[in-house]
Amino acid sequence: RKEFVDLYVNYVFNESIRKPFEDFMQGFLRGCPARKWKMFLPVELQTVLEGHKKFDWRLLEKNVTYVRYGMLDRTIRNFWTVFRKLPEEKKKMFLAFLSGSDRIPGRGLEHFRFSIVDPQVEKPDEIYPSANTCELILFLPR
Repeated sequence: RKEFVDLYVNYVFNESIRKPFEDFMQGFLRGCPARKWKMFLPVELQTVLEGHKKFDWRLLEKNVTYVRYGMLDRTIRNFWTVFRKLPEEKKKMFLAFLSGSDRIPGRGLEHFRFSIVDPQVEKPDEIYPSANTCELILFLPR
């Protein structure tokens, strides 16, 4: 009975996925040669691939730049007041809205920069905030 369980577990977790995994690994290593990954410790590689999962949200606020806004404009003050009160999960959702990911790239939050831009529309109450995820820009109407 133990031998059957051992063989079954080996089949499910190793043998049954061997070919798809080898195909994946071949493609992955074509774009990301293994010699470049060897410089990382496993935990460092995990951070590079997955991004950071824990955040110091004050750094996010500190690293923002404003375009057609000042730091003391009422819209900006209101934005940060609301943001600070959000639960962690909602802050991550904002990060996903802004950047396309709920994680910070491997370099860390201290290097994560984004802009808040006044889109200068005629009727700001009629449009929603939007984001350019490639450029890390939040378009925040007044």
